[in-house]
Amino acid sequence: MTQQVLSELLTVHEVAQTLRVDDTTVRRWIKSGVLEAISLPHGGKRQAYRVKRETVEALFSSGQLPTEPQ
Repeated sequence: MTQQVLSELLTVHEVAQTLRVDDTTVRRWIKSGVLEAISLPHGGKRQAYRVKRETVEALFSSGQLPTEPQ
């Protein structure tokens, strides 16, 4: 992968900081299908994801962040 492609993929933590939510919330959105993400191979406790910067920007600019189920 080129450096440009890598810089356009954000970690769960980076997405959480951008949207001002908790990491757990971002993971929940990914698992529920609300937020599209790339799943990386992992050997640790948590699944590793990367989210395209354009996906986050579109979600943020829409002004309609997903809400927690009641």
